[in-house]
Amino acid sequence: MDTQAIRAQMPTLVVGHVPSNVRSFKFNIFDGQPKVSTLGFHIDPKPFEGKVIATTDEAIVVKTGRAEFAVLDRTLVTEVPDEGAKVQVEPYARRRFDGLRADTPEEETAFTADGKPYTVKRFVLGSAPAKLPIPEPRCPELQELIQQMEQLPAPDGFRRITHMLVDAGARDITWVDPLPRDIIATPPAISFTVATAKFQGRVTVLYERGLDLYAVELHRDGELVERVDEVFFDALGETLERLIDDGSWRRIRVQCLSGRKAVRH
Repeated sequence: MDTQAIRAQMPTLVVGHVPSNVRSFKFNIFDGQPKVSTLGFHIDPKPFEGKVIATTDEAIVVKTGRAEFAVLDRTLVTEVPDEGAKVQVEPYARRRFDGLRADTPEEETAFTADGKPYTVKRFVLGSAPAKLPIPEPRCPELQELIQQMEQLPAPDGFRRITHMLVDAGARDITWVDPLPRDIIATPPAISFTVATAKFQGRVTVLYERGLDLYAVELHRDGELVERVDEVFFDALGETLERLIDDGSWRRIRVQCLSGRKAVRH
């Protein structure tokens, strides 16, 4: 979508939909690119509702407030609604392995001096972690792999590697946590099943002690279909993206709440 052209067209597209006593209007563009706050943090947009007031070959314009609008990249929406339809829009948001938004405050139980429990919610500005559901390992190399997958960026620069795994539908996560003497015979590893347009099957990321590097294996129906050796830690995100990430996570979910049924993409 040509965002510069859309910005120039907006006054014409929204004319008649802004109250006469309002001199300006606001709009957000959703084109699959990460949103950044005024403080410079990546943020995940919230779902919203509105009315479709204009469509072009490239964009769908939704009125979300008195003088506020959202512009959706037409190539990314799951449905193309008619003008006048009321819609619910859910732009991409990073998620955790439990399905919740990654920016959901973390909860933990604390206790008062007399032993009464209470719940503490912790939210770190700009933080949206997707922690692997793996208990604290005994193997330092497995612990390091977990930290790298949780903290290293995916090639898009917005997600972490674990967000990429969530978007690929990673499930049935298992791990190998060896004793130091067994690290070569049974390398530290994390395995999971994914289902994307690129690959459906079992993925294993394992640590190669001799080279101090990683290897990534793809298995389907119990058979090895591809193995990538000598993967440096800083190339892990790029390697996994090439193997399993089909880009469908960028889609903008659009659901018609009223009006004629939308055209599905």
